[in-house]
Amino acid sequence: MSESLLSRVGRLVSGTANSIVDAVESTAPDLVMKQAIRELDSAVEDVRDALGKTAVKKHVASQRLAETNKSHEELSEKIAIALRAGEKDLARAAVARQMDLEAQIPVLEKTIADAGDEELELNNSILALQGRKREMSDQLDAYIAQKNAAASQSTTTDGGSDRKLNSAVDNANSAFERAMKAATGVPGVANSGSMADDAKLAKLDQMARDHRVEERLAALEAELE
Repeated sequence: MSESLLSRVGRLVSGTANSIVDAVESTAPDLVMKQAIRELDSAVEDVRDALGKTAVKKHVASQRLAETNKSHEELSEKIAIALRAGEKDLARAAVARQMDLEAQIPVLEKTIADAGDEELELNNSILALQGRKREMSDQLDAYIAQKNAAASQSTTTDGGSDRKLNSAVDNANSAFERAMKAATGVPGVANSGSMADDAKLAKLDQMARDHRVEERLAALEAELE
């Protein structure tokens, strides 16, 4: 879940639970509460949209992982065939490719696991938002009932109706404006460095990779002897 959406859900569910008193200062507090409820509905739709995207990401990563594992197994067979045939260059290329795949597997596995955690969090957020909406709807109904009752009582003492109105409103949830404020991220700072140093480091990385390929190739040759 993105930080802005997470912040929005948190504010709607808990951060503004006792702030509906702001609505009392409005000329139409019931309209303010209705708007807050509509914001909850909007948040639920946004979370559902994020849930759909997360499900797609998890599915794509799962497919990619299956394909990567299959390719890795097939390369193992091809490496053995190449070594038996004395085609060391072909075996070396296959080993290098296999190592590339091995580097991708843990990343794909983490992507799948993270997506699963995100799906759980998003589903829980939907349940929390729906629960808050039910609370607010009940509180709005109570407010309207109190308002109607106060209007129908001609013998209410001065200030009595206001106290009943405030009592009903104090337990409702916050107006929508503060619930819409989302946290903003801090942009990262790019690292600077010498292009010459980068080229040297890249060459060193390639040398290390070639060394690992040769080590594995030698081990595989030894297994076949």
